[in-house]
Amino acid sequence: MIPSIHRQGSSTFGLLRYLYGKGTHEEHIDPHLVASFDGMAPDPGRDPSATKEALAHLLDQPLHLLDADQRPEKHVWHCSVRAAPDDPVLTDEQWADIARRILVATGIDPGDGAGCRWAAVRHADDHIHIIATLVREDGRRPDHHRSGKRAQAEARLIEADYNLRRVTPGDGTAAKRTTSAERHKAQRLGQERAAREELRETVRRAVAGATSTDEFLNRLKDAGLLVRTRVLPSGDLKGYTVALPGDRNGDKEPIYYAGSTLAPDLSLPRIQERFTPETASPDTTDSERPEHPTVSSAPASARRTATHAAWAALLVLDQGGDDGAAAAQIAATGEVLDALAKTSALHTRDELRQAAWEFERASRSHTRAEFRYAQGLRRAARDLIHGGPAFGRGEDGAGTAMVLDMLVFLAVATAHWHAQRQHAQQAEAARRTAEHLRAAYQQAAAEPLTVLRERGRRIAPSLRRHHATTVRTALPDLAETVLAEPGWDALAATLTDTERAGHNPRALLAEAAAGRELDTADSVSDVLVWRLRRTADLPLYAPPQATRASRPNGHMSASRTMPESPSSRARRR
Repeated sequence: MIPSIHRQGSSTFGLLRYLYGKGTHEEHIDPHLVASFDGMAPDPGRDPSATKEALAHLLDQPLHLLDADQRPEKHVWHCSVRAAPDDPVLTDEQWADIARRILVATGIDPGDGAGCRWAAVRHADDHIHIIATLVREDGRRPDHHRSGKRAQAEARLIEADYNLRRVTPGDGTAAKRTTSAERHKAQRLGQERAAREELRETVRRAVAGATSTDEFLNRLKDAGLLVRTRVLPSGDLKGYTVALPGDRNGDKEPIYYAGSTLAPDLSLPRIQERFTPETASPDTTDSERPEHPTVSSAPASARRTATHAAWAALLVLDQGGDDGAAAAQIAATGEVLDALAKTSALHTRDELRQAAWEFERASRSHTRAEFRYAQGLRRAARDLIHGGPAFGRGEDGAGTAMVLDMLVFLAVATAHWHAQRQHAQQAEAARRTAEHLRAAYQQAAAEPLTVLRERGRRIAPSLRRHHATTVRTALPDLAETVLAEPGWDALAATLTDTERAGHNPRALLAEAAAGRELDTADSVSDVLVWRLRRTADLPLYAPPQATRASRPNGHMSASRTMPESPSSRARRR
């Protein structure tokens, strides 16, 4: 249940006219009173002789106890209380009880016999509106300081008493919700989302991996937004506002939003905190970037870089320690997700976009992020943007699967980190993110794992037995689970490639399993495949080839189609 305190108004009759009206889309059905301050207020919805003017006059009577210069201009208090979509439909009597509890909790009518006059109107199954006059019967002003937080706290108790869906408590770091007017406008124009939401996503994508204010602003313009900047007398940039070209007001002028009104971390000063000298500059040369000689495309290379950065971030979250460093890793993970959503293949785009959207809530808390600790992830986000879109096939698709496999673990670790600090909304958002990432992973991994499994099934039986012995030796507690999974064939192919590249499969397997727990993995063998291929610098994708039998002594059974990386040759030497 979500109570929302709306902006104070100056016209009781004006608000009543809306509450008892048909709504902007004929959505107000049977508007009627469910409760009032004295239980006897006229109900224009059910009583033909009652009028909205009479109800407004009754509610405003305490204003006349004050001299004209003492009457507050903004005297109308308005709170809507909405149930969750999957909650049962409450009766009028139940909504009346809820209204009274909210009014007591907020201090509007604390039950001392001299509270404010109010009325609760219901015009839909799932919510009510409470209207009150902010002058008490004794002429004093009510103590409704922090009424929003007080209403939220009471809503948590109401949920328990009525067995309603439990809403996770917030901490004031969430982005501002779209208003009903903004949602109705989007529906009227046939738009999928309100302008505020569309702008928030576009601005976040512009932040991903950006290294300077100029680059950030240029990305906004390249994305098609209208951008205005505010400059101090000193010449320094103070802030920015953005608008969608087609989002206009009644005067046909663009409607601009400041970054800080889109989300707390999208103000210009908060964005500039992310820019540090350690972030790769736009003219970074190829020789300065991490070497992945087996990778054949820029998108695939960028995904390898992102996987390595995500692994490093995962270790920071697992090890605890500096909360500022952990918060920075989490925030920068949001940049990687935004970059992936922007550059992903069509078949994974919807799930990745939803994952980035959900993680936006998980990326903010009251813990101040120290971004100097998260430049690896920020560089990865930059590489993803500059690497361009992946087409979801071959090395690109396998690279996407590998980074998504790692990001699932990172999202789970983020949920755990937030839960330990009682960041309920952030923890829940991270858990939802992990679900979308799992779905995207299944879509991205289908083809490359199918190829690897086909290769694995063509390996000679003697070599498969040899690899099974390796698994049992390196992973005694996990071996039977791994060998029974469908992904065992892909792991067998990967162990073959690992030996052929000159590595010790037993040692790498033990290292891959010990790096982090595997209890949250849907497929242990899949996780081990990606960890081995990342650690050993193996190609992520190769078409199936004919195999030949070989002795299980390290000589390869697969045809020699996999190029050996320079780093592997160096390790062997």
